[in-house]
Amino acid sequence: MEVQIKEIGSKGIFYIEENGEKLAEMTYSKAGETLIIIDHTEVSEKLKGLGAGKELVRAAVDFARERTIKIFPLCPFAKAVFDKKPEYGDVLSS
Repeated sequence: MEVQIKEIGSKGIFYIEENGEKLAEMTYSKAGETLIIIDHTEVSEKLKGLGAGKELVRAAVDFARERTIKIFPLCPFAKAVFDKKPEYGDVLSS
């Protein structure tokens, strides 16, 4: 599963696409230069149970670490992943 990233202005999306079909996505908004807010995660039935949502969050964490920014997980799914992964705490916005 390869996670791709697309940004347009102050919005962005992490997504998994196969054969031109978007099968999973996690959207975010930029809040200034040092914070992104994850607001929605959705995974197709085709990828349910395969860890696609967790892969999207992992990609967001890698993205934040590379750019030295923080993440505020407004999305309940993303928040649950952060709650279960203390190793992601370095990029979690307080």
